[in-house]
Amino acid sequence: MKILLTGATGYIGKRLLPGLVARGHDVICAVRDRNRFAIAPAMQAQVSCIEVDLLDRESLAAIPQGIDCAYYLVHSMSSSEEFSRLEHLSAVNFRGRMDELNVRQVIYLSGIVNDKSLSRHLASRKDVEDTLAAGKFSLTTLRAGIIVGSGSASFEIIRDLVEKLPVMITPAWLNTRCQPIGIVDVIELLLRCLQKEETYNRSFDIGGPDILTYREMLLGFAKARGLKRAIITVPVMTPRLSSYWLYFITSTTFTLARNLVNSMKVEVVCRDNEIMKILDLQPMTYALAIRAAFNSIEQNALVSSWKDSMVNGRFRGNIVDYIKVPQFGCLSDERSMAVTDPEAVMQRILEIGGNKGWFYMTWLWRLRGILDKLVGGVGLKRGRTNAESLQPGDVLDFWRVLLVDKIGRKLLLYAEMKVPGEAWLEFHIDENNILHQKATFRPRGLWGRMYWYSLVPVHQIIFTGMIRRIAGVE
Repeated sequence: MKILLTGATGYIGKRLLPGLVARGHDVICAVRDRNRFAIAPAMQAQVSCIEVDLLDRESLAAIPQGIDCAYYLVHSMSSSEEFSRLEHLSAVNFRGRMDELNVRQVIYLSGIVNDKSLSRHLASRKDVEDTLAAGKFSLTTLRAGIIVGSGSASFEIIRDLVEKLPVMITPAWLNTRCQPIGIVDVIELLLRCLQKEETYNRSFDIGGPDILTYREMLLGFAKARGLKRAIITVPVMTPRLSSYWLYFITSTTFTLARNLVNSMKVEVVCRDNEIMKILDLQPMTYALAIRAAFNSIEQNALVSSWKDSMVNGRFRGNIVDYIKVPQFGCLSDERSMAVTDPEAVMQRILEIGGNKGWFYMTWLWRLRGILDKLVGGVGLKRGRTNAESLQPGDVLDFWRVLLVDKIGRKLLLYAEMKVPGEAWLEFHIDENNILHQKATFRPRGLWGRMYWYSLVPVHQIIFTGMIRRIAGVE
């Protein structure tokens, strides 16, 4: 079959694609930014990529004829106050194009919406479901609550809280019940309901066998990791204070933390498990899902991470809009050094950040991350998805990867920390085996220039030490 996969660069889409290919389907991946899309050579014969912006109805003309089924995996917790309207418009445009192409089935992954009082985020998901249901195609909706898997937002936030805080003072919503499900089971359900007529024009709640409070999930995670944790629940923590609590302790942005807090006050428990019987699947327990997630982490096999989402930071638009580093009106710090083993140096460049740090005075980079968090930035806690490789669009601490070119031996990063302007950091090894390291800053107004010049002494120390360590001199 010919399958259309929207959200192919997202957390779920990246994991669903190999499963579709393994089942022999030809997959057309619809992405907003082609520069962020990369696939293994073994899948290239069955996978093609088109650039589509669901908010731009005309761009949907790029979706070709002959589509049998489509996956709608597009949603966000955007910082925009208009995210509900934008998600509705995306669904309307998508529905119109699917009707034009006479697509047989659309599969939508939504959230559990059984509570009468829904957060804005969950209400928007329900609206998208209703919008898609008005199409001529058969709609299958799978509604998930907490998804447990390496790189998922829920998993990484729980991990941050449990591993960093021996004692937690928590808000009352930690007693809200939910029904977590492992990412492996979510992907399997998405695959099995393809062309399954019993699922046509129906919605199903999907969850694992355990119904737990968020408090029990935290303690269950601690038990799985062999950690002793104490949780004290207080009734006086407001939603805004709860959001700040998540924001400062975990790697989430404040906007995402606020949306999560609002959603976590709503109980997300499945109405029934009918879909498991229809598709003949026995979902794994919460404990097994945690174990599977850490197996992926330990094997360095993370396929995707929620942190790489474009709403997780200040980066907006397509990579092509940022990849050309400006020259006019910019300030820069550029250093060069000859290297004797360019391949080893390039590999060190590709492993920068995350747990390995920034080669020189990493403690100062971490201090900059703390200060960034205090002024509402992303901070340094996002780390990196893969310890050894990078792809365009990946997060790298408080940077965003714009370009990774192993052959051309180049790495280009864009700053997502709070700065009065825009900043780029570039590493390049030329044909003469000269390593070039360049920091470029485009200041915004007088304050931007004052900011840069005040850091010149610090840059002199940090950037000198960093290039020497990367080059292997020290």
